[in-house]
Amino acid sequence: MQKQARATLVGVAAILLSGGAICRAEALFAAATAQASGPQAQGSLKAVRVYVGTYTGPKSKGIYMLRLDMATGALGAPEVAGETTNPSFLAIHPTRRFLYAVSEVWGPAGKAGGVSAFAVAPDTGLLTPLNKQATGGAGPCYVAVDKEGRNVLAANYGSGSVCALPIGQDGRLAEATAVIQHKGSGPNPKRQSGPHAHSINLDPTGRFALAADLGLDKILIYKFDAAKGTLEPNDPPSASVAPGAGPRHLAFHPSGRFAYVINEMGGTVTALSWDGARGTLSELQTVSTLPADFRGENSTAEVQVHPSGRFLYGSNRGHDSIAVFAIADDGRLKALGHQPTQGRNPRNFGIDPTGTWLLAANQNSDSIVVFRIDPATGVLAPAGVTASVPSPVCVKFVPIP
Repeated sequence: MQKQARATLVGVAAILLSGGAICRAEALFAAATAQASGPQAQGSLKAVRVYVGTYTGPKSKGIYMLRLDMATGALGAPEVAGETTNPSFLAIHPTRRFLYAVSEVWGPAGKAGGVSAFAVAPDTGLLTPLNKQATGGAGPCYVAVDKEGRNVLAANYGSGSVCALPIGQDGRLAEATAVIQHKGSGPNPKRQSGPHAHSINLDPTGRFALAADLGLDKILIYKFDAAKGTLEPNDPPSASVAPGAGPRHLAFHPSGRFAYVINEMGGTVTALSWDGARGTLSELQTVSTLPADFRGENSTAEVQVHPSGRFLYGSNRGHDSIAVFAIADDGRLKALGHQPTQGRNPRNFGIDPTGTWLLAANQNSDSIVVFRIDPATGVLAPAGVTASVPSPVCVKFVPIP
C-alpha cells in the first residue's frame, strides 16, 4: 500500500505540474517521498527479480535473471531468462506482464535490429518470446514503455532515428506508427559525423518524449500521443548541450521539475529545468563526473536519480566509478565523491525500487556488483556481493509478488 500510494501521489503531482500548479505538485511529491521512504515501505519488499541485458557471443545467450534479497543485498545464481541477440537495453511493461528488449544489430536501415517482446511468467520470471518488430533504423540501443503501457519507444544509434511501436493487449508489438530521422552533425568528425540517437525518455506527464542525440549535441523534444502512437516535433524542437559533449542518457527528477543528461564524450552531467506545460528544457548547470586530478581516457554511460530525489548517480567508463551527487532544492548538483565499481567499463547500473541498493554492471569484467546506498548521505558502500554475468550492459528490477 505504501508503494501504491507513492506512485499515485507522484502521478498526481506530475499532472498538476503540467498544468502549472508547481507548488501543489511539490507538496504532493514531498508527501509521497516521506511516505515511501518509511521503514514499512522498505521492509515490505522482500526480494526483487533483476533482469540483465547483455551483448551476446561466446559467453552470453541473451537476457539473464537473478534474485536480489532486499534485506542483505545477496544475489542468487544467474540464469538465462530468455535467449535473444544483443539485448543491450530492456524495458518493463507497467503491468510487469511483459518485457521488451532491443536487438542491437547493425546494418542497412530497416534491415537491422529491432525490439523483441516477451511474456513474463509470474511464478518464475522466465521469458517467452512473443514477436519482434523493426525499429526503422540500425543499431537500436534504447527502449522505453509509456506509462499507460500502450507503446514502446526506441532509439536507433546507428542511423540516428527514433520510433514508436504500439503494444497489443497480448503484449505483442505492431509495426511502427512513427519513425523520425534526425539530421545534422557535431564538431567531432570521428563520433559526430551524423546523428546518433542514444536514448528516448518520456516526461512524467507522458505528453513529451525526449531523445538524447550524441551526434547532434541535442535533446530533441517531441509531442507524444499515446493513443495514436505519434511523435511530432515540439516548439521549440530541442535543447542543446556544449559542443562535442555527446549527450547519451537522460533521467527525470521525481518531482518532474528537473532533468539530467549525462554527456558521454564530455564526461559531464547537465542539469536542466523542465517546463512540463510547454515541453521545454533550460540549462541550470554542467558539472564533471570525474575527479579534478584524473587524466586518463573516460566516457560516461548511465545516469539515474535516487527515488528520494535527493541524489544523482552517473557511471564513468575508464575511471570505472559511479559519480555521486547531491541534488539541491533548485535542481543543481553538488559532487559528493566517487565509488569504484570493482570492475571494468560500468556501462550501466540500476537502483532498486526502494533506493536501498545500486547494482553496477561491469561490461568488460563480466560482473554485477552490489552497493548499499546510505539513505541520509547517498554515499555508496560495497555490500561484498558480486555475481558473474557475461557482458552485462543493462539492469532492470521487478518486485517479486
